Formats: sequence, C-alpha cells, structure tokens
Amino acid sequence: MSYELNDKIKNLVPYEPIAGNYSIRLDANECTFGYDNMLMDMVDTAVHNVDFNRYPDPVCLELRKSFADFYGIDYKNVTVGNGSDELIFLIESAFLKKGDKLLTAVPDFSMYEFYGSITENPCERYNKDENLNIDVDKLIEKINSENIKALIFSNPCNPTGQGITKSEAEKLIKSVNALVVLDEAYMDFYSPEHSLIKDVNDYDNLIIFRTASKALGSAALRLGFAVANETVSRAISAVKSPYNVNSISQAIGTQLYKNKDFLNNRIKTIVENTKTLYNELKELEAKVEDFKVYPTKTNFVFVKTAFSKELWEYLKAQSIAIRWMGEYIRITSGTAEEINTTIKAINEFLSER
Repeated sequence: MSYELNDKIKNLVPYEPIAGNYSIRLDANECTFGYDNMLMDMVDTAVHNVDFNRYPDPVCLELRKSFADFYGIDYKNVTVGNGSDELIFLIESAFLKKGDKLLTAVPDFSMYEFYGSITENPCERYNKDENLNIDVDKLIEKINSENIKALIFSNPCNPTGQGITKSEAEKLIKSVNALVVLDEAYMDFYSPEHSLIKDVNDYDNLIIFRTASKALGSAALRLGFAVANETVSRAISAVKSPYNVNSISQAIGTQLYKNKDFLNNRIKTIVENTKTLYNELKELEAKVEDFKVYPTKTNFVFVKTAFSKELWEYLKAQSIAIRWMGEYIRITSGTAEEINTTIKAINEFLSER
C-alpha cells in the first residue's frame, strides 16, 4: 500500500519569491520606509509588555479599536486575520458551499483563484478590457447570468494599478445577490472618497479588506483586516482560529495605528514618490517602442513591454529587484534615491539594446 497526494495538491509548487540580496527591493509592493526611532521605541515598549506565557487575545480587541479609530469606523465591524491571505482563505472556504462559483477579475492578485482551487470551488474569470479596466455593467451581467455566489477583486488593483470609483462599487454591490469582497489593500494610496469602508453597515453582501503591510510599512507583522456589518463580522470571527494573531503583532499594531499624523504623512510621501516614478516611466514610454505605462492609484507602476524579462534580468544584475510578470513588469515606488537609481539603470539598459 502506498499513499498518494490528491490531484489538487500533488503538482503544486511552494511559493518562492525572488531569491538573493538586492541593494534596491522594488518587487513586492512593500513600503520602502521602515520604522524610525520613534516607532522603534514604541515597538520596544509594546513587546516588553507582552505576556509571553499567555495565549493572544482571541478577538484582538485593542488592535481592532485602534484600527477602527484610525479609519473612523466601529470596531465591532472589524475582524483581524494573520495577514489578508488567511482572511481570503477563510471567506472562500466558509462563505461558499461545495460547488458554489467564485469569480475573479483578471489580471488580479493570484491568491484569490489559488485558494478557490484548494477549497474546490469552481473559479470563473471576468477578463478586464485591453486597458485593464473593469466594465461594471458587464461584470454585473456575468455575476447574475452565471449564478456567481462570490466575487473578489482588489480595488485599486494589484498588479494593474487601476481602480473603480465608489459609485461604480456601489452600483455593483446593489445589483447582485452575490457576496462582494473588495480588497482595499492599496486604497490608502488612492483616495478615501472611493472607499466603502465606512459604508459596510449599508450592505449585507459586502466585505472590505485592509492591511498593515503596504502604506503602514508593517509587512512583517502579518496583519490583515476584514470590515463588514456585524452579522457578517460575527461569521468571520466564528470560523477563524481562536488565537490566529500573535500577541507581538497585536501589541505593535495597536500602537502603530495611534500614530495618525505620522502615518498619513508617510502615505503622502509614498504617493508623491509614486508620481515621480510614473512620470519618469511615462517619459520613457514616449521614446521607446513596446513600452506601455499604465496609470496607477497604488504604490507601484505596471508596465507592458516586449523586453520585460531582459529588463528584469538586467536590473537584477545591477542589484535592483522588480517584479517580472510575463509580458509585464511591476515596479514598486521606493525612496527618491532608489527611484533615481532605477530609472538610470533602465536608461542604461535601453541604450545598450
């Protein structure tokens, strides 16, 4: 007798990010800024006060309150996950029954579809137009005509950098019976006016995701947040693991969200740096064939080019990491110096072609 892995996992390959050490890391949409001395003092105090012999707070009460206060919402609408990845898997596995159809809008964050394959739910695709935009009316039609039970997509989108407006999102949610999960991981860079985070109590079919990994520069903490009405929030809380978020992440995250002015100023800096990166790449677009730069509402710029892999490899040789995605590249906004160095390296590559 011998055991064999089942078909859905036997050919899976573990996720392996770009390997090696690079002087400039612009490949993972991380915040380029770490904690300054003020925040590090806060971290030291928070960690010092952790009771390491006790299990974490299972409901993350203080963290939920701090997060909710930062965004001006009710903490009762918030559930905390061990990164948004945990929340994606929980919602797809618990809110869908066997055979229920899941819909993603491609291209988008690949893990939406991946977790659907693990939960064995049929995953349909809505294909964005040639400019990588969503036609909300066509999306609504597909959901209703194909009996879709849940839709999940990022707004604004990773990897395209595009976003739909609040009015478009409202129309979508009101026009379908399906659960709509809006991943607003990059909304801090877009505009608060296009977020539905303060409107979740108006809908019975809406879940909003937020994260501490992007604008807040805290990817190491693995903190994801699901915001929904109290009924949906109770359901998410009921299906998650009791102690899913460790005490250290809870303690640091609680203090982090209290630094409103600091964090908002950081977001402004990242937005300005992203504009610089985008403008520099747009100048290249005007000079170079097969180099299309997409508008961005995020902390990165998405580019379609016939020489994507060659450019990716060239930059790696210069100790600059960006993301290669087939015929596209994605470049995260860095510091002003990192952007300048990267653009200079891209120009050098182009001059050598």
